[in-house]
Amino acid sequence: MSFLIGEYECKLDTKGRMVLPAALKRQLPDVEREGLVINRGFEKHLVIYTREEWNAITARLAQLNQYVEKNRMFIRNFTRGATELSLDAAGRVLLPKGLLDYSGITGEVVLACQVNKIEVWSKDGYEEFMNGDLGEDFSALAEQVMGGFDLGGLANG
Repeated sequence: MSFLIGEYECKLDTKGRMVLPAALKRQLPDVEREGLVINRGFEKHLVIYTREEWNAITARLAQLNQYVEKNRMFIRNFTRGATELSLDAAGRVLLPKGLLDYSGITGEVVLACQVNKIEVWSKDGYEEFMNGDLGEDFSALAEQVMGGFDLGGLANG
């Protein structure tokens, strides 16, 4: 699997459609054939998955014991609003109104690639979130999250 990179600013039209940026589309060679899946993120944003990635995630969800209440609740909440997206002839995707309402996205959008998925944020929401509490604590977070990994001689930032 190749990993997605980049951060892209886009605009929604009045119908909630967005043109997928060409640079991002090049990273998704099978998007026109396989489509995409969008659903709610853990924060007030949306997440777009390739069909392959969504299938892998739902296969893992299917392995959870559904007799356990927490598992059922997680599956319901995680898949809530999940919708297939497909590109139209103009290379646009229609973002579902319910998901736009949930995320507060109205006009300007930031698509932020996160390894195997694309986060979709309102531009203002993204800037607020990224400039929020973490600030200078990013170095400490990096140490907590990545400090124990043997990076195999990779250069550190």
